[in-house]
Amino acid sequence: MLTHRQLRYFVEIVDAGSFSLAAERLFIAQSALSRQVREMERELQAALLERDTRHMEMTAAGRSLYTDARRILAVLEDAAARASHAQRGTEGTLQLLHSSSVPLNAPILALVQQHSEQHPGVSIEVSQASSEHQALDVHEGRADVGLARAHILRRFGDVHYVPLYEEPLVAVVPAGHAMAGRASVPLDALRHERFVATPHLERGGLSHRVAELCRAQGFQPLAASVRSRKWAQLALVQGGFGIAVVPESMARLAPAGVCLLPLEGGDCTTGVLALWRRDAPALVQRFADALQASLGAKVGESS
Repeated sequence: MLTHRQLRYFVEIVDAGSFSLAAERLFIAQSALSRQVREMERELQAALLERDTRHMEMTAAGRSLYTDARRILAVLEDAAARASHAQRGTEGTLQLLHSSSVPLNAPILALVQQHSEQHPGVSIEVSQASSEHQALDVHEGRADVGLARAHILRRFGDVHYVPLYEEPLVAVVPAGHAMAGRASVPLDALRHERFVATPHLERGGLSHRVAELCRAQGFQPLAASVRSRKWAQLALVQGGFGIAVVPESMARLAPAGVCLLPLEGGDCTTGVLALWRRDAPALVQRFADALQASLGAKVGESS
């Protein structure tokens, strides 16, 4: 069984690029470091590093172990930090994720501000991740709460998927586009346009919802030559590469040089989900409760 120390040594060797530099950073003898790696390779029955006098490279087994070791060490460091906070009488750090299509608008920021004032022992770290990755990160304990776009294709039994609210979708077109002067457009009017965001077979989120609505109108979104499922899609529209269909809250933050067109039809909406583990600690559950109370549409949990 590999130890925490061995994983830390191995990551340091790879990051340093040499045994000698890693030994200096770890304040141990280079021979002791080499011995630890040999023990790891013997335990795993696989070579981890290929090295000569001037070069060192990870094997396939080494690359796999390095990725897992970094993740394990990060989780252990976070656990130690939480324990330290608890020992000092504070509550710890809450890791909050949001997708690029769920911007930190005024209601969300007001909620975060209010929660911070009410719970000064809790610090909140905000990061961005795709909706599908949020579910995985929450499931595996790398994040506490996610703000994701429906639909999420991959579901985990230990994660809550709670609808918070729905908002309208709008078409975003370049300012010089033929439809730019219209007050609104039906979704069907976009069937011959090039979309700068198209769905991925293994990902849900905003692009999946847009494709679903287009298919209901009898067409598949045509892909632009340059695409992005992230915030950059608005810049691509500005640059004239194609059009996008995005939530109203995201469209409000679009750069100059684009035109926003409301989509006709009451079904052209998109939902936001709150994600958190079912066995989440109290500080996470409190924040999830605050999300539902402040932003939620008072609906039950989705299936």
